[in-house]
Amino acid sequence: MVTTASHHSMQDTRQSARRLKGDPTFQAYAVLRGAFVIAPIVFGLDKFTNLLVHWDQYLAPVLSQALPVSPHQAMYAVGVVEVVAGLLVAVHPRFGALVVAAWLGGIILNLLLLHGFYDVALRDLGLLLSAVALQRLATRFDPRPTLWPLHRV
Repeated sequence: MVTTASHHSMQDTRQSARRLKGDPTFQAYAVLRGAFVIAPIVFGLDKFTNLLVHWDQYLAPVLSQALPVSPHQAMYAVGVVEVVAGLLVAVHPRFGALVVAAWLGGIILNLLLLHGFYDVALRDLGLLLSAVALQRLATRFDPRPTLWPLHRV
């Protein structure tokens, strides 16, 4: 049997959830979170198939020459990092968004070392700023500290 207090508590929870879903700030957070879960995972997995694009062309020669592996093999590592970043956003958006923003910063630097990819670097700057916006919104909707579980309680 449901007690009156627990019934009211469940009702309050449902009403709070409905209000939250109607909140434009929460909607923006949900859109950005979804985008930064799906996009890194899809692009990361594509590093193994090259169905969307041949990713090796996006690695600056000055960086690839310093690597002990081929550009194609380096893209496998990039793919793993991107999948992990997307999963981090799914599990802990407050921290995952910072990882994605930092990763995008690295991608932008790499693109600036290439000739003819400045438009892609500019687009990625927009994505970096969106990841920062997600992180800021996550401070409201993800109650865990940014460095959870490393943060001492």
